[in-house]
Amino acid sequence: MAVDFFQFLLNSLPDLLNGLGNTLLLTFVSITAGFFIGLALALGRVYGNKIIKFFCIGYIEIIRGTPLLVQLFIIYFGLPSAGVVFSPMQAALIGLSINSGAYQAEYLRGSLQSIESGQMIAARSLGMNRRKSIRHIILPQALRISIPAWSNEFIYLLQYSSIAYIITVAELTAEGKFIAAPTFRYLEVFTIIAIIYLAITIISSEIFDRIAKHLSIPGIGAQERARPRLV
Repeated sequence: MAVDFFQFLLNSLPDLLNGLGNTLLLTFVSITAGFFIGLALALGRVYGNKIIKFFCIGYIEIIRGTPLLVQLFIIYFGLPSAGVVFSPMQAALIGLSINSGAYQAEYLRGSLQSIESGQMIAARSLGMNRRKSIRHIILPQALRISIPAWSNEFIYLLQYSSIAYIITVAELTAEGKFIAAPTFRYLEVFTIIAIIYLAITIISSEIFDRIAKHLSIPGIGAQERARPRLV
């Protein structure tokens, strides 16, 4: 029986690796795009005028207040009725990036607000304008502080990328179903998939922990706790 299992695993490995590649693509692209969206939203919410703050808060609350699955359905199934059509992979990347951006905005906002206001005053007294003070003094510290929350976001995206299966993206979970359906070997297939997710989560957590320790600022480490997600 063990021989049969390993033969089955070897036969399934190419398809699983193809699905894993799509999963990692979704995760890395979405975390990167979400970072830039979140950074813009966080800066706008902390340092913007009333109109900018209103827009940023509205975006964050709408995205965090609605399930990711509903957002994907709107992008993939809803927008075509308005003449905007995306492929499954494009829709998944857009949906995950938009969703991640709202959550990363809150992590970054908490980090920005954890920097003592006296540092901004000191930077301005040295002749820096507001933009340079934020860019060279406040932001580098805030980014270091946000690494633990950012690592959580990476793990969230890694796992939530499986939702893209619903809109026919051939990621790891979808490939697992394609493999298991003809053979009814769901237990073996999804146990393997669970082990793959677990291994990547453990490895990435260890990497991010080491980065956070290496870049940590003594005496500064206030983090905003992430809210539960609505999938």
